Amino acid sequence: MCSRFSVISPPQAIKELFDLETEASFPPREHVAPTEPIMIVRNSQANKRELVLVRWGLIPHWVKDPDDFALIINARAETLLEKPSFRTSIAHKRCLIPADAFYEWSGPKNNRQMHKIEQINQAPMAFAGLWDHWLGADGSEFESAVIITVGANREVAPVHERMPAIIEQKDFENWLDVKNVRAKEALKLLKPVNEGFLRVKDYERTATKNKKPPRQGDLF
Repeated sequence: MCSRFSVISPPQAIKELFDLETEASFPPREHVAPTEPIMIVRNSQANKRELVLVRWGLIPHWVKDPDDFALIINARAETLLEKPSFRTSIAHKRCLIPADAFYEWSGPKNNRQMHKIEQINQAPMAFAGLWDHWLGADGSEFESAVIITVGANREVAPVHERMPAIIEQKDFENWLDVKNVRAKEALKLLKPVNEGFLRVKDYERTATKNKKPPRQGDLF
């Protein structure tokens, strides 16, 4: 599960990585938490990449009352075609989520160790994500997103069994192109990142009582 990540790269670095036409203007954030705004990159109706802010925690379009729906921050790649919350989005609303690192915890409950997991070269990367647009009966609306997870690779496995699905730059367009790349083909891109891509390092000591996970829905 990924419940915290960071995005601290300069806007120009994000613009170049995702080949955006406009600069990504945003403040650096070391600890992004569920329900907070996050950046996603997606293809616009004009088939150009756009960077938009959405809420982290997917609310499918068919939900009647978001307050009564359990928060979904992660989605297992293995069940995307099975679960109603994701079936429409994997086919029509795929996105990339810029990030510099994600965090996991290990150790006994009374003495948890926080780990920061980042690229070896500390460059930004792209998590695979899904988004959706919710419209209420009263006209209220918002967009939200979820991070897709896969089984951990060898570097991450000692601290957690799952990790975000990281999309390589060469595969960005195949993931984002929902008009021409069908869901079953896109799913082939969801796999543990190659060994040697990431490094795991101790970040800080953190007490369990300060790290309660949010209410979760279809995480697993």
